[in-house]
Amino acid sequence: MGMYLNIGNAGFQAIRKGLYVDKSGLISYINGTLGTKDKLTCVSRPRRFGKSFATQMLCAYYDKSCDSRCLFADLEIAKKPDFEIFLNKYDVIYLDITWFISIEKNVKNTVSYLQEQVIEELCRIYPSAKNEKSLPIVLAKIAEITGRRFIIIIDEWDALFREAKEDADLQKEYLQLLRGLFKSSLTDKMIEAAYMTGILPIKKYGTQSALTDFREYTMLQPKKLAEYVGFTESEVKMLCNEYGMDFEEAKKWYDGYSFSKMKSVYSPNSVIQSINNEEFGDYWTETETYESLKFYIGLNEDGLKDAIIAMLCGERCKINTRTFQNDMSNIKSKDDVLTLLVHLGYLAYDSAGKEVYIPNQEVADEFRSAVEYSGWEGVSKALQQSEKLLEATLRQDGEAVGKAIDEIHTANTSVLAYNNENSLSCVITIAYYVAKKDYVLIRELPGGKGFADVVFLPRKCTDKPALIIELKWNKSAFGAIKQIKERKYTGVLEDYTGDILLVGINYDKKSKKHECVIEKAYKV
Repeated sequence: MGMYLNIGNAGFQAIRKGLYVDKSGLISYINGTLGTKDKLTCVSRPRRFGKSFATQMLCAYYDKSCDSRCLFADLEIAKKPDFEIFLNKYDVIYLDITWFISIEKNVKNTVSYLQEQVIEELCRIYPSAKNEKSLPIVLAKIAEITGRRFIIIIDEWDALFREAKEDADLQKEYLQLLRGLFKSSLTDKMIEAAYMTGILPIKKYGTQSALTDFREYTMLQPKKLAEYVGFTESEVKMLCNEYGMDFEEAKKWYDGYSFSKMKSVYSPNSVIQSINNEEFGDYWTETETYESLKFYIGLNEDGLKDAIIAMLCGERCKINTRTFQNDMSNIKSKDDVLTLLVHLGYLAYDSAGKEVYIPNQEVADEFRSAVEYSGWEGVSKALQQSEKLLEATLRQDGEAVGKAIDEIHTANTSVLAYNNENSLSCVITIAYYVAKKDYVLIRELPGGKGFADVVFLPRKCTDKPALIIELKWNKSAFGAIKQIKERKYTGVLEDYTGDILLVGINYDKKSKKHECVIEKAYKV
């Protein structure tokens, strides 16, 4: 076993000793591509979405230097007819690009250092390939002499595009290496398959991919590999049942990514961390992706601020993903920023509606933290005051609620400009933002003889009362309460047995003041 050639199965052994969800079906897909024109696969996902787990699994399965049968015996792949055919049959080259960046003192030398190290190891096994400095040439010579083809697995393939995002010469040198491996006349002779992972998809120049022969599976289009992006709903239900965790809470915190072939996908690392810690919460760490979130939303490209605030209010935003060049330096529009945030996992993408949205509570908390430190003073203040506003509502202090909403609206007039009840609804959602931790927010909920404007339905983990909020424009807060009663909006909570607060809020356009009336009620 070596550092790069045939590294063995120790990595996958360690993974199997912990909490593990069976994703070995991916192997069967890769088996179907071996030696074909579909043999080059690039999978891009955010951090914490199991990319390295998948590469360790593939190394353990294909690496001919070890016997991994027992590691897969109880997994899905062992039931497939192709399991024995390809198990531990190949020379596997494993390259973690972040490793080479971290150990080479000068990042500019990363590509040459990578080739030097891998060639040195290859030549110990295949001496006939000595005296060459090009990795593609060495592999081609070995293939010519021995007839053997390699499987190449590259983890964090895009690390140089993130760590050295302004160094165009280094990026060009790196792409030339990849083209030599995967886009040459000798590729079919020396490569049996390749599997690359990264956060970003393969770099584009204009509309063309720099490595056109790869089949790409991204957060925009995971296609047939959608079930391997994260944990599926059935997998999370199974884990919650096994470990005594509340599934609805897991869904609130970590669900929200949705694709055409898989409608409900969960952040896998966060699910595992919550089970290990026996507590739901935020498990995204402040990596370079979080710094990117803070930086890019601070640009306010082309109305980006308005889009972020709308999504904090629970809305979705239309997006054109085609202009994004799959790097972190050529950001030229709001759509480029939003597309980047999809690849970083901070937004989910609805391919049918071509819309983006904030997927779950965990990510919403990240946005809240980023906005609070972004210089968006008005919105930041609103988010910070949100808890006090909810407390005032729960103690039925309508006067305090009205004054607090006045302050939030005044501080955000440039963004949360009022035109009608819909814009009033947006500022109310921001004002009550913190309530999302204890409540499910539902807008325009059908009930009785109409639609309740905003309903906050308590989650199972809280004993807080439900809130039915009716909004008025140039009318009266008492009229809003009267409408809730007359139209029997409390009927929307038919299966709810707790207390209910009726909240009427009116905005007077002339005085520019909010009036609030709060009453306690029970189900009708």
